[in-house]
Amino acid sequence: MRVSLFITCFNDTLFPQTGRAVVTLLERLGHTVDFPLEQTCCGQMHFNTGYQREAIPMVRRFTEVFADAEVVVSPSASCVGMVRDLYPRAAELAEDHQLGQAVADLAPRVFELSEFLVKKLGVEDVGAYYPHRVTYHPTCHSLRMIRVGDAPLKLLRAVRGIDLVELPRAEECCGFGGTFAVKNADTSMAMLGDKLRCVLDTRAEFCASADTSCLMHIGGALHRQRAGVGTVHLAEILASTESSVSR
Repeated sequence: MRVSLFITCFNDTLFPQTGRAVVTLLERLGHTVDFPLEQTCCGQMHFNTGYQREAIPMVRRFTEVFADAEVVVSPSASCVGMVRDLYPRAAELAEDHQLGQAVADLAPRVFELSEFLVKKLGVEDVGAYYPHRVTYHPTCHSLRMIRVGDAPLKLLRAVRGIDLVELPRAEECCGFGGTFAVKNADTSMAMLGDKLRCVLDTRAEFCASADTSCLMHIGGALHRQRAGVGTVHLAEILASTESSVSR
């Protein structure tokens, strides 16, 4: 399958290793990965902050850039949720029937990484090796917007060498929520404190997730507390093999 990688501006700017891990993983599974250079932000931050009309040009650009893609895969449940759930609303707001049709044609071909592997390809064991104690934080958008279910956990359970431990109160938000963490800092930090206590109770070496935005929020607090717990994107675990670990 020819996979078009939608890296998202967050990963491209702050966490490029996540995108590299996705490419490594998909190519190891036999797929061809292309990266359309014309891609930009999906417009989620603008749309969710109230600048919905200002996000419409980005919606148009996304549908144009990926129009011919066989399948679009992203390491961000949050941005995939924007495309599949909010792009139709943006097209309605624009009163643009042509844009609405473009969204309807493209959205079913846009997948978050774990749902692409498990639900689209039917793959759970990707040949990964990760000899660490790991707990998994399911993000709000993956749970409640695109509903990936237990796809990430199925993939993690098949990883060789991993010690996967359940995260208490896993479905509670970490408090990031994009600009929510800025506009409602006190509430966000209270929610983050609860999440950190749950992460630390697992005695995990790493907290994994499907969104680097949440990992940035959680990881920042872990670093400030010098907790000795790292954060890692799901794609980086799945891309890891015995040969890569030994290097």
